[in-house]
Amino acid sequence: MATFLSRLGRLAFRRRGIVVLLWVALLAIAGAGAATAPPAASTSFSIPGTEAQKAFDLLDQRFPGANADGATARVVFDAPKGEKITDPANKAAVQDAVSALKSGSDEVARVIDPFTGEAVSKDGETAYISVNYKVSSMELSDDTRDALEKTGEHARDSGLTVEIGGDALSTIPTTGAGEVIGVVVAAVVLVVTFGSLVAAGLPLLTALIGVGIGVSTITALAGVMDLGSTTSILAMMIGLAVGIDYALFVVSRYRAELHEGRAREEAAGRAVGTAGSAVVFAGLTVIIALVGLAVVNIPMLTKMGVAAAGTVAIAVLVALTLIPALLGFAGSRIVGRKARKQEREQARDADAENAQGAQTAPGARATGAAEKAGQPAAKEPAGTRWARFVQRRPVAVLLAGVVGLGVIALPATSLELGLPDDGSKPTDTTQRKAYDLLSDGFGPGFNGPLMTVADARGSDDPKAAVDHTVRELSRLDGIAGVAKPRFNKAGDTAMITVVPDSHPSSTQTQDLVHDIRDTGAELSPKTGADVLVTGSTAMNIDVSQKLNDALLPYLALVVGLAFLLLMVVFRSVLVPLKAALGFLLSVVAALGAVVAVFQWGWLGGLFGVEQTGPVMSMMPIFMVGVVFGLAMDYEVFLVTRMREAYAHGESAREAVVTGFRHGARVVTAAAVIMIAVFSGFIGSSDSMVKMIGFGLAVAVFFDAFVVRMALVPAVLNLLDRRAWWLPRWLARVLPTVDVEGDKLRDEPAAALPDQGGASGRSEEAEPATRR
Repeated sequence: MATFLSRLGRLAFRRRGIVVLLWVALLAIAGAGAATAPPAASTSFSIPGTEAQKAFDLLDQRFPGANADGATARVVFDAPKGEKITDPANKAAVQDAVSALKSGSDEVARVIDPFTGEAVSKDGETAYISVNYKVSSMELSDDTRDALEKTGEHARDSGLTVEIGGDALSTIPTTGAGEVIGVVVAAVVLVVTFGSLVAAGLPLLTALIGVGIGVSTITALAGVMDLGSTTSILAMMIGLAVGIDYALFVVSRYRAELHEGRAREEAAGRAVGTAGSAVVFAGLTVIIALVGLAVVNIPMLTKMGVAAAGTVAIAVLVALTLIPALLGFAGSRIVGRKARKQEREQARDADAENAQGAQTAPGARATGAAEKAGQPAAKEPAGTRWARFVQRRPVAVLLAGVVGLGVIALPATSLELGLPDDGSKPTDTTQRKAYDLLSDGFGPGFNGPLMTVADARGSDDPKAAVDHTVRELSRLDGIAGVAKPRFNKAGDTAMITVVPDSHPSSTQTQDLVHDIRDTGAELSPKTGADVLVTGSTAMNIDVSQKLNDALLPYLALVVGLAFLLLMVVFRSVLVPLKAALGFLLSVVAALGAVVAVFQWGWLGGLFGVEQTGPVMSMMPIFMVGVVFGLAMDYEVFLVTRMREAYAHGESAREAVVTGFRHGARVVTAAAVIMIAVFSGFIGSSDSMVKMIGFGLAVAVFFDAFVVRMALVPAVLNLLDRRAWWLPRWLARVLPTVDVEGDKLRDEPAAALPDQGGASGRSEEAEPATRR
């Protein structure tokens, strides 16, 4: 692989103009496609195989005009203090709003008057209008949304408090300036790391090109593939992070090859052959983790994973082709001005010494060499000093890291799962205000009614079967009310709205859903009617259960495939095992932090968390997928250098130091960049995006700075040579991919001029490598 990638890097370097034009053309085509593509026709959320989905599908069949997947809105009215909503003036204002909503748009399917639909609170102070639309929330026209908002504004003029809830006002989540700040932080880190504006700008430029192509492609295909807005945000989040990191590693290796005296084209080829090999395997682990989300069998999650995986694949291709092409244009500017000045001075000193040495006796030259040998050695890099510190105290470092992450992970034992609703929105939004008004006026359960479907087609007397079902459901604990059943035209199926007496995300509501289902199963043999429960609350419960059931199979699939991949890369059994265990520790600690902030409210104000509640249902499995892939990035980049040093003759313990000397600075910069990019999404207006950004940021922090930078060297030092043990039979079976670039070292240096490289030394001056 190293040889193939090296040739690819050289080709891109030589044909840099063509390569850059191809990537710019791809960006232009993707951008044009995104600009001309129609919006997504739907963002339906389906969970195949669950009772909630079966009930939803049954409603579509038996109530074809009910628009079960259409957008909904609740216009909530609250009378001024001391007045009733039923007072003549207030009642007239509400009925005017009903009329305005009915005539406001052709997309309105049904408007229910609160005074005829039992939607007035017992104290007479609050009422709400239910509005159903013919199309989904993402298909609603701007005119329809404007009509809805204007109706509320007009009603406010009469002195009523009016707020609007439901998904009709749902918009694409915004992330504000947070992601821009993340990119700025990444730029600062790159400048500090490289000391060159050109070297710092390349990873940013190429990452933006890769993300631009990926996100534009997702936007262009959104209508065809039914992709939601969150899909492109996730792809942008992950694409920016890995795109910058992958480019960072290739550019860093290129500069190191230049420093060793290689010609620019040769340096580009070797950088792509070595660091590029690590990029390929790191990218594969991320892609495996993201595509593996398909095992959960939730279409929305599968599409998010596949779309993000496509963006990662683009980032890998950019690092392997566009980066070496741009390095060809960068010339000597890829090295900082200070470094270029030092190299010129060293070259002059070397020429002066050579000229003087020709006229100096051998004894004098030996004396001069001895004097130089007595000079104090240059200060070791911070990575080297840290690696030697861990070598002296591996047990203490290991215990400190494991215990520290274990303590942070403790809140994860109290994890409660759910999906965000209007109750999780910021308190200044009209959706949240409407949610609170309904809770105060009707009880918390009105924000999450349970839609119970009684399929009595197999009953001799459908009406009697439904009535019996309603009576039995009314006797259950935790119910605030049961509405009159609504039959379809055939009279064999009924919709029964059950209102819990607890808020939608509470454990009491979850227990009630299970009680209704158990009661329905008991009644079915007697009445001949099948009872199914659906609605957003029931769907949330089913999603949580489905995700919990899929977590272990998903872990086995993703970790198993990545374990095999890492065995091929490192030719070791214990190193991949250690990598997987370290990842599990970091992801559980990150979940603990998410619970502490978003569920318990610790430091919630710092992160803009205005309402605590259950953690998003898909968060655990999503973090497992994404964080595992990203964690393996650092494992591959850091440990590959150790494996390279060990394969070239260094002892196992010294190879750890060598790996940190070459990789610690770059991995640290990469982690800071990734944390900055993810943290930028914490400012999103969407609670799901905010939680994902926070979770990924803390997970990368724990994995990069605790697991990879502390636990990895501690474990490798304790294992010593045993870390690289591989059974002989397995060594014969596993393919050799040459990530260390042994074949590149065996190849003769290309007889090429330096072409203006940063170093003045020729290719023939390359020092021999110790085997």
